[in-house]
Amino acid sequence: MGRKPKAEDPVYSRIEELRSRAGLSRQELADAVGVHYQTVGYLERGEYAPSLALALRIAQLLGVPVEQLFSLTPFPPTTEEV
Repeated sequence: MGRKPKAEDPVYSRIEELRSRAGLSRQELADAVGVHYQTVGYLERGEYAPSLALALRIAQLLGVPVEQLFSLTPFPPTTEEV
């Protein structure tokens, strides 16, 4: 078994990538899910871990399962990043 996760472990996200694909600004995404636009920036940079409810609202809005949006391990690079 691997090491035990800690509460302060980083949460990785693909919000910026999926938000951009959807043609949404940070402000538009924030308004749609009920948070401040700076919160979206914090989430995109991995500086803030969302609540479960917020993670589910963002995933629903972007049309992806939550596990395709957030992870406890880094996401592999996308074809755009390679």
